[in-house]
Amino acid sequence: MGGLDNLIANTAYLEARKSGDVDAKEMQKRRRNLALPKIEECAEIKKSLTMDYESICEQQPIGKSFFREFLETVPEYLKAREFLDEVVAWELAEDHIKDSYLEGIVNMYLKNCSNSYLKFLSADLSSKCQAAGKDDFEKVTLSAREETNAYLKGKPFDDYQTSPFFDKFVQWKGFERQPINEKLFDEFRVLGKGGFGEVCAIQVRNTGKMYACKKLDKKRLKKKGGEKMALLEKEILEKVNSRFIVTLSYAYQSKAALCLVMSLMNGGDLKYHIYNVGERGLEMDRVIFYSAQITCGMLHLHSIQIVYRDMKPENVLLDDDGHCRLSDLGLAVEVKEGKSINQRAGTNGYMAPEILNEENYTYSVDWFAMGCSIYEMVAGRTPFKDFKEKVDKSEVKRRTIEDEVKFEHANFDEPTKDICKAFLAKKPADRLGTSNYWEGHAFFKSINFHRLEAGLIDPPFVPDPSVVYAKDVADIADFSEVRGIEFDDKDKKFFKKFATGAIPIPWQEEVIQTGLFEDLNNPHRLVADSKSGVCFQHIFATDCNFLSDFLIVSFHSDESCSLN
Repeated sequence: MGGLDNLIANTAYLEARKSGDVDAKEMQKRRRNLALPKIEECAEIKKSLTMDYESICEQQPIGKSFFREFLETVPEYLKAREFLDEVVAWELAEDHIKDSYLEGIVNMYLKNCSNSYLKFLSADLSSKCQAAGKDDFEKVTLSAREETNAYLKGKPFDDYQTSPFFDKFVQWKGFERQPINEKLFDEFRVLGKGGFGEVCAIQVRNTGKMYACKKLDKKRLKKKGGEKMALLEKEILEKVNSRFIVTLSYAYQSKAALCLVMSLMNGGDLKYHIYNVGERGLEMDRVIFYSAQITCGMLHLHSIQIVYRDMKPENVLLDDDGHCRLSDLGLAVEVKEGKSINQRAGTNGYMAPEILNEENYTYSVDWFAMGCSIYEMVAGRTPFKDFKEKVDKSEVKRRTIEDEVKFEHANFDEPTKDICKAFLAKKPADRLGTSNYWEGHAFFKSINFHRLEAGLIDPPFVPDPSVVYAKDVADIADFSEVRGIEFDDKDKKFFKKFATGAIPIPWQEEVIQTGLFEDLNNPHRLVADSKSGVCFQHIFATDCNFLSDFLIVSFHSDESCSLN
């Protein structure tokens, strides 16, 4: 029955992946029971918000959306927003049009003869803008961007906080903070397992969004003393906000498990693609593309003082479109200011010499593992151990510390050899990654990193959507039941600390991307009241000073609803 079970599990999973496995009518029916809390119910939430411009107006998608709408109500504010949008578009433009695009921005917003001139600019900068020639355009534009951002953080942000647009943001924050439990999700096949539990595919019932759910068995976690490590991974994932690292969207608990709901990466890991698809190794365009995305992910971790410590192709996952993300941050650690780390952690064959020698280290170890991973993508073997070579860990350690790397594979051209050598330098001080030199390296000459970070470069390979890149269900061993473990108040306190619910930025991205944000903001949407049998239509009247809710009530019978 194993083959049949696997076929059934894969079929249901693939169907769910296609379009959320929920037709429009069914989704509409589910959402009819949803409603934002009333603003008068959100007073405590409003008080609890930290009024930080960057967080509310730039980082949180819903706050940003309402702030942009608010700016449209004041012409001077709108000019500021449009100028910043144009600067972003210029930075992401193809090289051959960047100069003309920049000149257009300067003439439109920075020259005082234009109707769109930014009048709030300082007198000093305004004078420089009027006198600027083509060689000065970039400098004055970047200065104007800085002043525009400072301007928006002042009166416009203050005005936003007293507007009905901000009230709507607060209502969404209330909706975001609702309790999360397993009833929110439908569960599909098991994708794999780890040391504390299994990973399965799940789907959010009200949005159709697919995720991977990492279930950490509570009893197994306590038996193995893994609570601290689990909480650290969860807290690090909460800090991460990068398209190149798996995203944590929910953290909740069931009766038996602590659950981390993360990005579902359907394309398999790079190790699978290196060794199981065609000839060993990857095509060079893929190696360069993945290396660039991995580098961006690593830099993001380092920017928030996190050392990854487990960089290897097996931990790099592909999404539906062929973009890659770093995963499994279980060994990641935060670097405390002014301190280094000396704990041995990582995977044999990817650990840097300073880890193996039990010396102090920080971010340099990730770049060594990066060199190992590029080498493996090219050659279909690791630098210090040949494919299927039988060798013990002590010999791999010796080779890593002592031996120079050999580049025998035909795809090791000079730029590839050079970047591998630079990442694989034995001494951390000599290793590439301590500066931004990598971005200008010949290995990355085909990569526009601004466009890459904006998701504007198409991957060279797209995974087959009809393939499940996971072991057969029957090949994923079940965990034995853990006996003799009882939970005390300390355990329950830990479970509560872990299960914090929806993570704001990814949750907001989900409700926007899946249309729930639009549905609940729809002035004509239907809201069912299952208790009273009444169907409501919400009408929102909006202008720069006024936003209020009206209800037109119409009684209905069965599942129909008429509007008068």
